Amino acid sequence: MNKDSKVIEDFGDEWHRYGYENFDKAVLERNFAQYFEVFPWHHISEESIGFDMGCGSGRWAQFVAPRVGRLNCVDPSEAIEVAKRNLSGYDNVHFYQETTEECSIEPASQDFGYCLGVLHHIPNTEAALFDCAALLKPGAPLLLYLYYNFENRPPWFRLLWRLADVMRRLICLLPNPIKKFVCELIALTIYLPLSRLARLIGKFANNSNLPLVDYADKPYYQMRNDALDRFGTRLERRFSMGDIQEMLTRCGLENVKFSDQRPFWCCVAFKS
Repeated sequence: MNKDSKVIEDFGDEWHRYGYENFDKAVLERNFAQYFEVFPWHHISEESIGFDMGCGSGRWAQFVAPRVGRLNCVDPSEAIEVAKRNLSGYDNVHFYQETTEECSIEPASQDFGYCLGVLHHIPNTEAALFDCAALLKPGAPLLLYLYYNFENRPPWFRLLWRLADVMRRLICLLPNPIKKFVCELIALTIYLPLSRLARLIGKFANNSNLPLVDYADKPYYQMRNDALDRFGTRLERRFSMGDIQEMLTRCGLENVKFSDQRPFWCCVAFKS
């Protein structure tokens, strides 16, 4: 089956640890706007039905649910329980603790869908993307975010990432308590100082190629979460813009539009 049970278990544990239940909603809304910058809201109405594939804690669903008729939140992990708590105020949200290939939502029934930061943690990313596309009605949009391979960054940056990836492959194998402690150290000693340095440099120079510039204005809580997310996972795939375009086409999606803003690569495509 197209799943890694240990990865699912780890992400369930992560979203229980970082549930965003008391997090500043205004900060999350700014992050939400970054991801949804290319989403065609004009295609969506208060009667629309759609899905959030890999909803995690429901941090993005809270901003979508008020705009639509029904939102189906899907996640194979125990994170679905966190999402239920975070979204308890919305009676139009329905929950499915399922994988993409097991999903019981009726095929060709959804007016829209989004999947942000999920499919690069699945053994066969393209197969999972095909499963998502199969749920959409013809002409319906899918918003997708996949980790990118730093194709738009200088060679030294890509080399730095390769060194970090070696660290990830070692850290992810550690026992959970030790792994969490190491990731906390990474957040404190790497994410925090480099992100704040990037913010400082950004006041008087171009900082777009600096490591961890994406976190320049983000709270430390998100750095802790993302350090565990990045270094604690056993399975991570990265793609170029061309790779993503080709996968979307093979999965029956067209009219692909990529955002030129961070995070890369975020794009929208339509079911053909």
